[in-house]
Amino acid sequence: MASVTTCPTLLLVCPNKNKYSSFVPTTKSFCSKPQSRRYRRVEKKRLKMGDLLVCKATPRKSSTNTKINDSAISTTTPEINENVRRVVQITLWVTEGIYILWLFLLPYAPGDPVWAISSDTINSLVGLSLNFFLILPFMNSVGIHLLDAPVLHPMSEGLFNFVIGWTFMFAPLLFTDRKRDRYKGSLDLLWGFQMFLTNTFLIPYMAIRLNEADAEYTPRKTSQLGLFMTNGAPVVGLIGGAVCLISTLWALFGRADNNFGSISERWEFLMSYLRSERLAYAFIWDICLYIIFQPWLIGDNIQNVQKDKVDAVNVLRFVPVVGLVAYLLSFNIEEEI
Repeated sequence: MASVTTCPTLLLVCPNKNKYSSFVPTTKSFCSKPQSRRYRRVEKKRLKMGDLLVCKATPRKSSTNTKINDSAISTTTPEINENVRRVVQITLWVTEGIYILWLFLLPYAPGDPVWAISSDTINSLVGLSLNFFLILPFMNSVGIHLLDAPVLHPMSEGLFNFVIGWTFMFAPLLFTDRKRDRYKGSLDLLWGFQMFLTNTFLIPYMAIRLNEADAEYTPRKTSQLGLFMTNGAPVVGLIGGAVCLISTLWALFGRADNNFGSISERWEFLMSYLRSERLAYAFIWDICLYIIFQPWLIGDNIQNVQKDKVDAVNVLRFVPVVGLVAYLLSFNIEEEI
């Protein structure tokens, strides 16, 4: 009796196709040879188990879908950035309006508005200005009496000079800001007014620098004041940082011989001072805004920092005052000038 020839079927599994593909070998030497009973039993077992060949090819992604996704990302990202820029800019202008109305014009904040300022507030402001950077008090303490320093509460003197010292250090940062040319006004006047009216002028600058760059605008030369502040950035940082530190210590321990009380009593005075004086209340606003503006401006101008100190400044820029001191001490003058 003639034997029936069987040929094993090989199954191919490939992820690119959602079905099994069968392959039947046609080689004569493999399928045409008569098989013994024993051989057929072995082959039967093999066929039951199935000889499975797996294709490891990675499924191909649709080129159409990829193109659609890439185009969607490229069109969406600029729109998101533009929307964020507009929202931030509007927020800054609204903040400026609130700052002027609440701190200067409306009578609801602590102390007197500008149009109803008292003589006591004026005298206090004059006295604080005379004690600028605490120069006169220290001169008097060593016996130099070219002008006698007004005797004010050390907490009010400390708060005033702390904010002014911090403002002083913003000069090199503003004069080298990579977006400064979007502000068409004088940076000298801007910083000068900032020294006396703080965020009344800095908030608008932060909004204007978010404008789109003018391709036809010719960058102006840095002023003499700007060059002086930029070349002396490390010195500005040391002076400003020292003033902030000394002002803090002065507030806590200054004028010990004038019976201004212990630290707890001075703290109580500060709380009442903030609740009764518009100038002191405004300084708290300035401190809060500086905490936001400092890391923002440093982050936008981190390219001006010495390369080996970029990582440290990137971390410290979020620390009030300390971050700005670190930026100025690490400032790469040759890179900027």
